[in-house]
Amino acid sequence: MTSSSPSLPGGIAPGDAPVWQRIRRYAVPRWMIEQATAHRLAGDWRAACAAAAVDPLLDLDDLRARHGDATAEAVTDDLRHLAPDLMRWHLPRRLGGRTTLATDRRILLARYPGAPATSQALTLIVTTTPMMEGPQRLRLTCVPLGGRAARNAEDWTQARHLWDARHAATLRERCTGGADRLPFFHADGTPLTTAELPSQDPGPGDPAARSEWIAVLHHRGETAEALRLTGIVFDPEQPQWLPSDFRAGPAAALARLPLDLGRPAAECRRLAAAGVNDRFRADWVWPLVLEPTGPAPEDPVRARFADRDEAGSATRLPEYTWQPQPDLHLLRTGRLTVDDLHPLVAAALFPQAPPAAGPPGPAEPAPVRVRCRDGAWHEVRFRGGDLVVPHTAQEIQREQALRAFGGAVAGCFAVREYARSGQGRLPRALHEQRRELMLRAQHGDTPGVVALLDAGVDPRLVLPGRRTLLHVLHLLDHRELLPRLLAAGLDLEAVDHGDRTPLMTAVTYGGSAELVRDLLAAGARLDALDDMELSLSQVIRRYRRDDLAFLAERVDEEFPGVGAEWFDEWMEERAEYAQYDGQEDEDE
Repeated sequence: MTSSSPSLPGGIAPGDAPVWQRIRRYAVPRWMIEQATAHRLAGDWRAACAAAAVDPLLDLDDLRARHGDATAEAVTDDLRHLAPDLMRWHLPRRLGGRTTLATDRRILLARYPGAPATSQALTLIVTTTPMMEGPQRLRLTCVPLGGRAARNAEDWTQARHLWDARHAATLRERCTGGADRLPFFHADGTPLTTAELPSQDPGPGDPAARSEWIAVLHHRGETAEALRLTGIVFDPEQPQWLPSDFRAGPAAALARLPLDLGRPAAECRRLAAAGVNDRFRADWVWPLVLEPTGPAPEDPVRARFADRDEAGSATRLPEYTWQPQPDLHLLRTGRLTVDDLHPLVAAALFPQAPPAAGPPGPAEPAPVRVRCRDGAWHEVRFRGGDLVVPHTAQEIQREQALRAFGGAVAGCFAVREYARSGQGRLPRALHEQRRELMLRAQHGDTPGVVALLDAGVDPRLVLPGRRTLLHVLHLLDHRELLPRLLAAGLDLEAVDHGDRTPLMTAVTYGGSAELVRDLLAAGARLDALDDMELSLSQVIRRYRRDDLAFLAERVDEEFPGVGAEWFDEWMEERAEYAQYDGQEDEDE
């Protein structure tokens, strides 16, 4: 989360708004929503998961044998109504300019009878990818979980509207707090202007206006008063180890953060009433421990900054309880329309609106105006897998000859060369078309990438970081794309900014064993080294890619001694430390 002030009351951080706009366009494409929904409605939850890039790692027969028929049936019932595309829509994002999922997050979806929530309760869990540059796939498991692991996870067990199709419509109620309209919106769904926001406390009788007033106070920096209205009361005696500005006014430390202060108190009470815990940790500027004193709205929630030991015994407050709702912000600022929303989200927030279609698919690349060598404006465009320039064959040949003798290319010819080399600066419109291709690849949108290539985009276009489409195959369905890219002449040994070939990239960033085998079958070299001089075998050991042991054996056999000497020493030290650390754990 960024630390800059919100750009408008109740809004997300200014720098995050364009990022969320891209997330909503690319992270959950329309075809994924349509396919996952069709399979879910047909009762095939595994096919729905496959459509939404979710890998189920659970065995219902084993669950039945271990936990009984009733528990297995409860899990099965939840899986039938799991909307994996809706879940992906709401998952936390890394932000800071990136649109990818927050890494290594464990999301608790549901707990099942048989054990209290504070012990090893059987829990339905979805886990995000461990690598920013890795495939945006999710893992779905159902295992006993409790203790510190459960406290540090994102607990969605009281937020079924984020993943369970049966409860999706309750999103509106959770956003309104029981009001008859959404905060910051008129009853007909049109956004309120800043001038229409309340100028004084409307009182608890108008929950929507009260939420707006709390946001206005927070936006002004009057966070202490905003917190008081929500029922969050700070302990007057803060720990002496806190920085002086925190001790002088803890609320001031939160004033510069984009928070939805109207929700944490109510959500803490909800989680406490469900038996999740009676103490919660908000990871804001400093760990903040929140303790509900009762379930009623008038019962205060005590708050104080805590040290590591105290915070460790509290359950992490999920992001959905305190982050501003990005969809509402994007609608207020005109970055999205209701039709762009996930259909279940749109139906919940705006039940009177026509059914939403979802995020739009790829647009056909439009012509781009370029100032040419003679000062005239020309149009270049992608067509037939090439960046076509309005010049004769003789002019193109003359420019190529000039380039071969070391001359500088310019105008249309320079843009064409930049597109294929990754060196130089593209016109803004072409930059956006390249980003469209990159973002669809980054989010595993194989149909979107294929549609762009079919529309004429050059498959040899170089992406940021000097990556080619071969370098991002680990994110996509390579079975459909690899033959096409090889036929287009893409180089299996091209290196990106980290000196990684496509094969090295696949090994480094979680590419499947099937992709690795297919790259080898296509002729990829085994003696590749990255910018740290690591060999393929060393990278396999570094990331513990046991599924690629066959490749490590081939590299060690055919190229013995290749790679960095320091790496082997580092791995030995790492193994010794792990053994020592494990022994200490046993002693404790």
